Amino acid sequence: MPDLRFDPLAQLRTPEGPEFDLFVHGTVFLDIIFTGLQRTPAPGTEEWADGMASCPGGIANLAVAARRLGLRTALAAAFSEDDYGDFCWRTMAEGEGVDLSRSRRFPEWHSPVTVSLSVERDRSMVTHGHACPVSAAELIGRPPRSHVVMIDLAAEDATGDSWVSLARQDGALVFADVGWDASETWPCGVLDRLEGCHAFTPNAAEAMAYTRTDTVQEALYALADRVPLAIVTNGPHGAVGIDATTGEEASVPALRVNALDPTGAGDVFGAAVVLGSLAGWPLADRLAFAALSSALALQQFGGSLAAPGWGDVADWWHALQSCGASGSYHASLLRRYRFLTEIVPSLSDHACRRATATIARRADVEGLT
Repeated sequence: MPDLRFDPLAQLRTPEGPEFDLFVHGTVFLDIIFTGLQRTPAPGTEEWADGMASCPGGIANLAVAARRLGLRTALAAAFSEDDYGDFCWRTMAEGEGVDLSRSRRFPEWHSPVTVSLSVERDRSMVTHGHACPVSAAELIGRPPRSHVVMIDLAAEDATGDSWVSLARQDGALVFADVGWDASETWPCGVLDRLEGCHAFTPNAAEAMAYTRTDTVQEALYALADRVPLAIVTNGPHGAVGIDATTGEEASVPALRVNALDPTGAGDVFGAAVVLGSLAGWPLADRLAFAALSSALALQQFGGSLAAPGWGDVADWWHALQSCGASGSYHASLLRRYRFLTEIVPSLSDHACRRATATIARRADVEGLT
């Protein structure tokens, strides 16, 4: 099946440029998501769910989000040779078009699995898995040339002899995120790892905790002293950012949406920021596009399943233009997203959209494009 994805960077590509736009490394989980539960099962009871889906999760959320937005994406991860591993590999390689040349199959290692229960717009999860059988250095070797690598600051280091450092030597920009510190000690030394990073995109709680500040704005300023591109996401309050390379500072509000599941929304936001940065968009447009992409994901269940493609973006923009609303919020959206008028008309009718995938049918995977 030909790859009909819209390439938003087509006009910027050169024969001598990197093979990939984005390279990522991490753990792929099989996510099994139950939705529509009336209550969380009590001990000794059984509850029936209205819906169920299965999809690759973990680092796959980021890789799929980036690929659906048109970024040429490569992933290094361990995959089992069990049925779950077959499904995740097939979904990502054949269905989503993610390059897995730096990934490996392991016969004596079983797939990590997460079961997610969605109850009243909240979720509970149970996870089982084992560490990757080999180190990141052994798995990746010298990473393929890419415009960007994205890392978890708590797990990877952009300095020293790491694969991230090798990627930087080959010209990659390092975009970093960081997860919640379960110990809630927020060691300041974590931010020292930002040396060598181009961008840092924590959420508001993480940013304020690590910088020892009391407001999102002060946290942003503190982070902007460390990296050229600092962005802080703030949930229903939107996002703020400073790009020292362009001299821009911007903030955007969040969209009004019926949020169902936050799983993977941060990955979608990050992938959209990478796309906008590589495309050379103004900072306000980058933040607005990232906010829109994550808002589209929030309205669906299931991590990588919910990641929007350009077809979903086009559907939203066309609906916004034709809905006939006249309020100030609608007018604000039209102004904020008018940059889409130059992008959406070039999309084909086959532009990538969200997909439904389960283990039940191979046809589900083959239809993802």
